[in-house]
Amino acid sequence: MDAIILTTERLQLRKMRNDDVNHLMEIFSDPEAMKYYPSTKSEKEALEWVNWTLDNYRNYGVGLWIVEDKQTGEFLGQCGMVLQKIDGAVEMEIGYLFARRAWGKGFATEAALACKKYGFETLKLPKLVSLIDPDNSPSIKVAERIGMTVEKKIHKWKKDVLVYSVCK
Repeated sequence: MDAIILTTERLQLRKMRNDDVNHLMEIFSDPEAMKYYPSTKSEKEALEWVNWTLDNYRNYGVGLWIVEDKQTGEFLGQCGMVLQKIDGAVEMEIGYLFARRAWGKGFATEAALACKKYGFETLKLPKLVSLIDPDNSPSIKVAERIGMTVEKKIHKWKKDVLVYSVCK
């Protein structure tokens, strides 16, 4: 039985498993989906990503979750919460990355809203952030739709990124 973390009208977010590598490769091997990441990922790198996520669950109780269609169980992408160091402070980030076939259907916004609610209501966090490449307008639109605004620009991952944030 999968560990369902969150459900929305159309989606379920569940804990990632090692056998999700095949699903994740749909995103990680797509140069368009990975445009704002340093590069696409190999299967080995995807397995490292899953293991990093499983470590986050163990160490912090949160991480990126697999997003599936609630009716069909179809894999759509990943969305969840990850600790990020920003200017020496540790912040909780809502991160999202979806398969290209799932783009433009509101899934990222729906999943990110569920994570925002979870962060404020269940985890009692005072603030949530999203780190976004300044050229990634689809991700910026998702952040804005869930009530985030630009807080500042930082240099992380060898490039400039915008810090979008929302407070409780």
